[in-house]
Amino acid sequence: MFLYERACLWLGHIKLSRVIVMVSVILFVVPLFTHYYLSKYETASVALGSNSMRHTLEALGDISTMNIADLKLRIEEMLRIKASVSTELRELEEKRGRLQRESAAASAKADNVKAEYARATAELQRLRVSADQARLAQLEAIRRDTPELAPPALILPSQPPLILPPISPSSEINCRMHSCFDHSRCSLTSGFPIYFYDPDVFSPLAGAEVDGFLKTTLRQTLGYNAHLTQNPNEACVYLVLVGESFPFEKSVSSTIEPYKLLNETAIKNLPYWGGDGRNHVLLNLARRELSVGAGDAFSGASTGRAMIAQSTFTLNQFRSGFDLVTPPALGPPGGDVWSDCAPMAPARRKYLLSFQGSQSMTTSFQKDNDTYLIERLKKMANTAPESDLFYLQFDCDPPVEKRSVKSIGDWALCGTDRSRRSVLRDSTFVLIFAPGDSSYTTTALLQARLYEALRSGAIPAILGGDRITLPYDEVLDWRRAVLSLPKARVTELHFLLRALSDSDLLAFRRQGRVLWERYLSSVQASMDSLLATIRTRLNIPARPASPTMGAPAFNDSFSPPKLEPPAVDTEPEETLGPLEAPYPSPAYRRNYSLALLHGYEMWNDWGEPFALYPQLPWDPPVTSEARYMGSAAGFRPIGAGAGGSGKEFSEALGGDRPREQFTIVILTYERETVLAAALARLRGLPYLNKVVVVWNGVTPPSAAAWPDCGAPVAVVRATRNSLNNRFLPYHVIDTEAVLCVDDDAHLRHDEIIFAFRVWREHRDRIVGFPGRYHAWDLNFNNGFLYNSNYSCELSMVLTGAAFVHRYYLWAYWRALPAAVRDYVDHYMNCEDIAMNFLVAHITRKPPVKVTSRWTFRCPGCPVTLSADETHFHERHKCIQFFSQVMGYTPLLSTQFRADSVLFKTRIPHDKQKCFKFI
Repeated sequence: MFLYERACLWLGHIKLSRVIVMVSVILFVVPLFTHYYLSKYETASVALGSNSMRHTLEALGDISTMNIADLKLRIEEMLRIKASVSTELRELEEKRGRLQRESAAASAKADNVKAEYARATAELQRLRVSADQARLAQLEAIRRDTPELAPPALILPSQPPLILPPISPSSEINCRMHSCFDHSRCSLTSGFPIYFYDPDVFSPLAGAEVDGFLKTTLRQTLGYNAHLTQNPNEACVYLVLVGESFPFEKSVSSTIEPYKLLNETAIKNLPYWGGDGRNHVLLNLARRELSVGAGDAFSGASTGRAMIAQSTFTLNQFRSGFDLVTPPALGPPGGDVWSDCAPMAPARRKYLLSFQGSQSMTTSFQKDNDTYLIERLKKMANTAPESDLFYLQFDCDPPVEKRSVKSIGDWALCGTDRSRRSVLRDSTFVLIFAPGDSSYTTTALLQARLYEALRSGAIPAILGGDRITLPYDEVLDWRRAVLSLPKARVTELHFLLRALSDSDLLAFRRQGRVLWERYLSSVQASMDSLLATIRTRLNIPARPASPTMGAPAFNDSFSPPKLEPPAVDTEPEETLGPLEAPYPSPAYRRNYSLALLHGYEMWNDWGEPFALYPQLPWDPPVTSEARYMGSAAGFRPIGAGAGGSGKEFSEALGGDRPREQFTIVILTYERETVLAAALARLRGLPYLNKVVVVWNGVTPPSAAAWPDCGAPVAVVRATRNSLNNRFLPYHVIDTEAVLCVDDDAHLRHDEIIFAFRVWREHRDRIVGFPGRYHAWDLNFNNGFLYNSNYSCELSMVLTGAAFVHRYYLWAYWRALPAAVRDYVDHYMNCEDIAMNFLVAHITRKPPVKVTSRWTFRCPGCPVTLSADETHFHERHKCIQFFSQVMGYTPLLSTQFRADSVLFKTRIPHDKQKCFKFI
């Protein structure tokens, strides 16, 4: 039995062809062998003797008879053996087939195990890097010089101001923030609550009628302000509207027509006056009448410790750092004002300098002084080259009424607003005279001239500006928008105007328009700026801007099941970075310290200080999250890694900024198959914090299984189908870096990480892949046109695949005119061009393109918006309209492109790998 089993085992290892040949040989050889021996026996019998012949023949005769029968039996037995062997061979063949199948399955299983081992090895390596990053972060937290401190407790007063005895009129002139303001009602974390006296309830003077426009507009404007409170007991500042509502009395005995409050008791009887008016702001917003009476409503009146905000002040009356110079309320209540502005180009206009006005003098000295100025200006205009045209009109036609300017020698406005605007739009510079009465530091008429000049793009040139106080000058650098010259140096005026280059003229004009739009253009702009100035004095940070609360596509109790995406073969030696748990960007805590460190130089081009923003755009705190490296760099963030080259470079972000992650925002419209493929491609992407899917579709997304991308996925359902939804500052975005991508954009992981590294070095720019540029059209419209051809220059990077800072999502909705977003909605196009306009306008820098990609192909994707024939032509119109809204084309061209030196080059993991910028 043992031999049989071994034989069977031996036969199991023999191939079928060999077994068949062996059996055939046996069946052929055995009969031959038998026949051979029978013949041998017959030959031997002949050779025997005669005696034995007979016996032998008898014996052989019996044997032959026996062999024939036995042979049949043996043949039958051999046939049975053959049948048995054939059966066993078939069984062995079946067994061999089974063994081969099992062997193939085992080989496939071994291959899967090897692949899984490779993936597990790569995952282990990433986890080791993540563990190292976590240890560094822990070490960083331990080595901090200062511990984390909780913000001060919210301290709000619970009762109105205590009633104190009024101060003497002689002490009022010396009021400053430290002596006449109650800081105990304005703690650091109070949020700067303000209370507005409703003019219909608390009338400053019985029987007086408050200007209806100012009353309604101010109530509506302050209603939008986040600092307004309805509880007067917790207020930090109290606002009182004076405007043009107070009746005045004219002194018959005086020819100067002084104006003053008829009854000071009207203000002092306000319910929260507190006896001395501390923390009160008296608003005098001149509107209809720009005379000295309307501009200075408090001449000779006792206002206690209250601050005064108006357009007209004398040098003795104005308390620097306490009172505020505000523009007159000449503009609309609020909203977009771009349509009132003139284009910024060309730099040089028809007239080099213009002036329209009429003046009546009160003293011989003032008359002689200004007569000399007029003569010098006329001589300057007559001797100027033909290319320098002057438009000087020192007498109005028809003459204006002299009452409004008689008292201080101010210059009245000639003509109508429309006629003056037509001249200003043709003027490179506009002349503004300081009041003839040197005791005045500002007047409502001067502020009105400044308002009209900046609105029309004429650069103001103020003669006598050395004593003039402009609106909010403690926080605004007016030197970037206004030329100021003492009257004694009037002979230098022509030289100074000609010394400015075209680029300087455009810079002055651009900054002037920014200041006008943000501070002077509307009542809302003026009031927001006034409150921001007071808050900045108190070093109170602004309330954070509220993010957009996107409606989730799924309720809290349900989330779509996750589908494991198909495995993708990756090279284990190619490490792009660690896979870490999501963590937000460091919270911005410098709203307070920034003003102390930088003063007011950090006010941005939109006329607001960075302290008004919830995040400082591209200057995160480094020193509190860094360790000293003992090098010239000083501090280096631990979490950023060692940098360097090769393995160290691949496993850390490097640089001089803390480690961080990015959020991907995908805009889609009812294309779940394309979206699922996009999510599957993100599997294993390092530094990915979250994926935000903006669902623009009308119908909600289905509850089918979605691919697991390895990071949290937040699906936000938009209220309407709009391309602007791509840039909403959703509350689910926790990182400063935001990668905006289309659902059909195909990007490799190495491309995304490379772009992220480049963005960290250019945080204030758009960093992305598809580049475009704008070109001047000389043949048809004489404007800029959109161009997508391959070129050596670019001025735009499309946001279908680009990194932007989270700050720009907020600026897109707060700083960009609403007309731009409406235009995007109307054509369902150009939101990427609008973002490029915005970033270029704020930074005055071009975008950064990475890699050589110029377009993206999505085989098998449904038809997109860009496939429409009108899509390209609409983008021409977008550039021209956006330029009209902003007054110029802010896009800047660049030949810069960031590429990796060893891009797509396979090299050993421990060899050098770095980037170069070309």
